[in-house]
Amino acid sequence: MLPDFDFYMIAIPAVLLVGFAKGGMGEALSLMGVPLMSLAVPPVEAAALLLPILIAMDLVSLWMWRHHGDAKTLRILLPGAMVGIAIGWAASAYVQRDALRLIIGIIVVLFVLRYAYNAWRARCGIVIAAKPQRVGPAAILGAFSGYGSFVAHAGGPPFQIYTLPLQLPPREYTGTIVRFFAILNAVKLAPYFALGQLDLSNLKTSMTLFPPAMLATVAGAWVVRRMRPQVFYPFMYTMAFLAGTKLVYDGTAALFIGP
Repeated sequence: MLPDFDFYMIAIPAVLLVGFAKGGMGEALSLMGVPLMSLAVPPVEAAALLLPILIAMDLVSLWMWRHHGDAKTLRILLPGAMVGIAIGWAASAYVQRDALRLIIGIIVVLFVLRYAYNAWRARCGIVIAAKPQRVGPAAILGAFSGYGSFVAHAGGPPFQIYTLPLQLPPREYTGTIVRFFAILNAVKLAPYFALGQLDLSNLKTSMTLFPPAMLATVAGAWVVRRMRPQVFYPFMYTMAFLAGTKLVYDGTAALFIGP
């Protein structure tokens, strides 16, 4: 049996936010999806309901950004991400999701504050060069991204910490993040099934949410395609800061404040 009207009043805004993020408008919007849907269903079920929707959105995003992406960035980040997913699967019974949110959130907030400091230095005439590709940081942040994506659909902030300083052209950056998480979400399907977090009832419910999710994904891509780099990167860092703040709040509230 499909959920009632009250469920869709909450679920549709949740998938719209995630869809805008999938279109390229920043992980802060995506991170609101599970908490918002958790107002209607338990958090674990909310994450399970969102995974098929995320994969459907990925297909739309891959088509929208099919001509863009940085293969080198993908090659250097994906091995660590696969390790992170494997660790998340193996440690699923012991995972401290809230501690993970808090740690990632603090790192992201500090990362964005560093960007703000560098932006102030740039206004003072100090040129901040783009970072080169680095195997060590890519392995660590890729693993954090894969792990965070598996346990809490929160893999975007570690990805941004590595990729934003590369200063890729906006369309190449967006095409890269779309490909990266499309691969991660596809890989996550098997362990989610193995852990019993996906069943036929959840899949049926997810399918009813596909239309608004697809429309939001296309709308997000439409907006991002029209952003100049001078607008795109401050916007992305702002989204990263909001995502980090949200993770810090969620982790702190769960670990130290309680229900």
